[in-house]
Amino acid sequence: MPELDVIHENKDYIVVNKAAGLISEKSPYEAVTVETQVLNHLLKSNRKPYIGIIHRLDRVTSGVLILAKKKSILVEFNTLFSSRKVQKTYLAIVKNKPANNKGNLVNFLIKNNKEKKAGIVQSKSKDSLNCMLSYQVIGKNNFGYLLEIKPKTGRFHQIRAQLANIGLPIIGDEKYGSDQEYLPLSICLHAWKLVFEVSGSKESQTYEAPLPNNAFWTFKSI
Repeated sequence: MPELDVIHENKDYIVVNKAAGLISEKSPYEAVTVETQVLNHLLKSNRKPYIGIIHRLDRVTSGVLILAKKKSILVEFNTLFSSRKVQKTYLAIVKNKPANNKGNLVNFLIKNNKEKKAGIVQSKSKDSLNCMLSYQVIGKNNFGYLLEIKPKTGRFHQIRAQLANIGLPIIGDEKYGSDQEYLPLSICLHAWKLVFEVSGSKESQTYEAPLPNNAFWTFKSI
């Protein structure tokens, strides 16, 4: 398993670059998770560390993840996330070129708990949730096209389902129709940047996760 990659750490929280293949939260069915990695890291300097799970990334997704080191900080971040004062930026690689170099996707999404999958439906229902994102093509290589994606909502598998719905499944994402192989337990989706407003200030803080180190993520800009 990959070692913990710490982007930033202070007395209030720790920011890590989550490796694809790991789940975010501690589980009795998983020997190693991001939470257990962080716990082992914090135990080196604190006998009884606190870890608050602020947000999560899918197992197959890599990228920036923040964990609170105090209960009060967890509450602060929960408020920021629930009030949509945190901007996430993802990068995804798709095989085919989008019809438009940039655009907005607005859909209704239904979560299929049995298949652990999200579906896009044409009209609103009691089971559906609205989901929105913007995308822009920013690079190209022999594998496909690099998209910069900014979700406006935070739905289950939103980016994966919305892109697949327009014929652009993320490379490696067999669950949503990709016919290209990638790394085990991984897809070409990376949580690249996270920006939020610092409490009690009008200043913003940005954290960025380095891209996965393989040929898929080497691009020429468009």
